[in-house]
This record gives sequence, structure tokens and C-alpha cells, in this order.
Amino acid sequence: MTYKNPVISGFFPDPSVCRVNDTYYLVASSFQFFPGVPLFESKDLINWDMIGNVLTRESQLPLQGTNSSSGIFAPTIRYNDGRFYMVTTNTTTGGNFYVYTDDIHGEWSDPLFVEQSGIDPSLYFEDGKTYFMSNGYDDEGKSGIIQCEIDIATGKKLSKSKCIWGGCGGRFLESPHLYKIGDTYYIMASEGGTEYGHMVVYGKGNSVYGPFESYAKNPVLTNRNCGGYQIQGCGHADLVEDTKGNWWLIHLGFRQIGQWVMHHTTGRECYLCPVEFDESGWFTVGENGTTRAEFNTDKIDTEQTKWDKFTFENTRVGREWIFLRNPIMENYDLSDKSFKLMPTKLNLAENDNSPTFIAIRQKELNQTTECKVNAPTDEAGLTLYMTGEQHYDLAVCKAENGYEVVKRLCIGDICHEDRVVSIPDCKAKLVIKATNYAYIFLCECNGEVFDLGGAQTKYLSTEIAGNFTGVVTGLYAVKTSDEKSQWAEFTDFCCTNDEE
Repeated sequence: MTYKNPVISGFFPDPSVCRVNDTYYLVASSFQFFPGVPLFESKDLINWDMIGNVLTRESQLPLQGTNSSSGIFAPTIRYNDGRFYMVTTNTTTGGNFYVYTDDIHGEWSDPLFVEQSGIDPSLYFEDGKTYFMSNGYDDEGKSGIIQCEIDIATGKKLSKSKCIWGGCGGRFLESPHLYKIGDTYYIMASEGGTEYGHMVVYGKGNSVYGPFESYAKNPVLTNRNCGGYQIQGCGHADLVEDTKGNWWLIHLGFRQIGQWVMHHTTGRECYLCPVEFDESGWFTVGENGTTRAEFNTDKIDTEQTKWDKFTFENTRVGREWIFLRNPIMENYDLSDKSFKLMPTKLNLAENDNSPTFIAIRQKELNQTTECKVNAPTDEAGLTLYMTGEQHYDLAVCKAENGYEVVKRLCIGDICHEDRVVSIPDCKAKLVIKATNYAYIFLCECNGEVFDLGGAQTKYLSTEIAGNFTGVVTGLYAVKTSDEKSQWAEFTDFCCTNDEE
């Protein structure tokens, strides 16, 4: 059968995967959003259900002062002796830590920290021992992939941190993972930076500390030379064996908005590539070491489905719906019929605290989002949010002589209201249509539809914003006057997949 990439669309970068019996589990980075570390479940590696987030309490995930280039980086998920472990880095507060659970659908523990430098941590279990690795500097000051043994019950180091592999010479050596396949140990990492030169490299050896011989044809996977191909930035990968003995690579990549337009808006996504081993134990990935939008394989015999639409009823707060940093929950009244938001003085440009804002990831280049908004005071509406400096807003606002719908474009230092429609009361249906190259803004009031024009998608791209996330579609409310605020109510939310 043929399956299509990405297998998980939208801003879910740095994927890590493990299999327990016949079920696969995947985690991804979340940066400044709460809750953190999205968690997925699958039976076939191509159809993934989001089952929640790993970090759901402020004690696990303090995010004050976190921007879109900091916060939670590169988690790894592993399973050992009946227990799941997720290890990651909070770059805002500093430090590598892990949490654990015996129930993948339940709560996870508070963090246990490991005193080893670097980011992109990973765990490897063998013979009752736990090995912790990251990129960084070892105890002798040598840089590369470093590793120590830890007490998994406490996080305490049981050995010095030692550099076990220096990679293959590319910049930004990161995302290390260690595996034992047969009698051989494999170390895998990424180089080139999580951009257009991203690539996966690996080596193999005879012990957990190496030495490791690098694969002669590294990088084993990269799309850096695929000019004019939509899928780019392939790297940061994890290996997994399926129930039939086949091996697969889950990795991040992103989709350009056009063949020759080097901008991406939906963030780094999750891709799947087949892996083949030769008789000498070396493996290859994908199609001649590249990731394709489609793979035809006899290793998967289930049909791939795609999402149709998201509504309040079929999504869940704390699963698909996320907040900007640690939310002030007294400002939210959320149900499966409506979301009520209380405006505060904190607006979308806020970089330290949490404005009244709840969002869902943009998953496709072509999709339509609509919602009815009742905003009796101040301002409330939809926002396409990339960063505090890069977002497009469509909002119902209190005006001097009534109400109006405003389209606002914030791009770096420029924030411009370029279209305003007067409406008779505080209620309107807001619509944003996303295409590859433009967002189209519409509003409907009393049966009349108003076209507020468009805006180029590329100005909300990672290439312009210079960050690590993707566009999220947010519902927000902000206090713009000194009069007493009232709840802004959002109903009939629907986000529809318009991809062919």
C-alpha cells in the first residue's frame, strides 16, 4: 500500500518513538506552550491518535519568560521494566530531566534532574543499568555526544560524563539515540542544524561506550540536495522495530509553501521512512537516503486515514488545545459547546506571562477555521500566532460608536490594522481560510458576508520569525479599556481540512 508523509502534520517537532507490544508511542517538542510534550499512540505507524500531553502541571513545566525559541526541547520516550520514561530539557529554567509513569494514559511524575550538560537527552537501558546521553561537553571538556550511567530512581550520576562519539563533522551535533540490534550497538544523531541542511548520521560499535565506526555513506538521510522538493529539513530521528521485524525511522521535516518558495508555516512535522539493513549490519533509509511525500511498501497493510475537521466537541482542552505559557485558569470557562474567555491587559505581544489565549495547531497549508464570537467589551477574536511579534488577528472590537471587526497584521516592528468593518452589535462569525500563499479573512454578521482581504502566509513563516515552532490558530481576548470586562464567548468552532 501507499502511505503519505507527514504521518503527523503540523507543529510536532523532534519526534521520538517506542513500541510496547503491538502499540507505538510518540512524543514531540512543545517549546513555550502548556501543557507540554504532546503524546501520540498508534497501531500501524501511519495513523496516530493524540492521547494527551506528558507535562500537565506547572510543577513539571514552569514556563514564565519562555519564548518560541526556548522552553521544552527534544524529548525522548523509552519503556523499561513496565515503566515509561520521558526525558527532555527545559531551556528556560535550565537542566535535563525525566518523568515517568506506569500508566501511559495517566499522570506522570514530577521531574528528576540529571547533572549533565547539553540538550536533546536520551536514555538507554541494559542489564539493569541506565545510560543517559546528550550533546554537550564531558567532564574533561571534550565536546560531542556525551554519556554517563545514572540511578534511574533518583537521577544521580553513577559515573563521569564521557564523550562517546564526535559525529561526522557537521555543525550542531544533536538528537543522540543509542540502540542494540542483535549484538551491535548503533548510535544515531543529527547534524547541519534543524534547517535546510539537516541530516541524520550514525555509527556502530561493540559496546555502549563505543568506539563507533561511522557509516561510510553518511548522511543516511537528508533532503538538503532535493532542490524544488516540498519536503525539506529532514533530521532529528528515532528508530523503531515493528511487530513484523521491519525497521522504520521517524523523523522531523517541514513542507515549503511552494516548490521554489523557501518558507514554511506549519512547523516541523513527523515523517516516516522505511529502513533496510544489509548483510554487514549497515542500514539505509528512505528512497536513496531521502524522504518522499509518498512511499509504496508491502510492510504496512492498513489504510491511512486523514483528519476531517476539529470542533469543540471532538477536541479536548489540554490535548489538542494548548495555552501560551502557564495559563491563569480563572480567565477561562471551557466546555465542549463553548469557550468563554475573560479579557486581561496581557496581549499577544506578551513574552513573559500568559495572555488569555487558547490555541490549536495549524495542521495543513490549506484549511478553513471559523467561529462565532460574542465580545460585549474590549476585544476578542481569532489569531494566527507564530510569535509575539508575528501574528495575524481577526477580532470583534468595542468601538466609540458600537462595534467593528478588525483585521490586524503584526510583522516584526510593524503592526497595522488594514481593514475595518462596522457591525451593528458585538456578535460576528469570523472565518480564516488558509492556502499555501495567503490567509483570507472574512466575517459574517446578520446574514451579510464581508471580505477583509488577505495576507501573505510567508510573513508568519519560521524563516521570517526565526523561531522553532509553527503557526497555531488561537482564540484570544484582551482588555483595551478601563471599563469592567465581560466574558467573550466563542461558539460553533470548526477547523476543516481543505487539502486535496
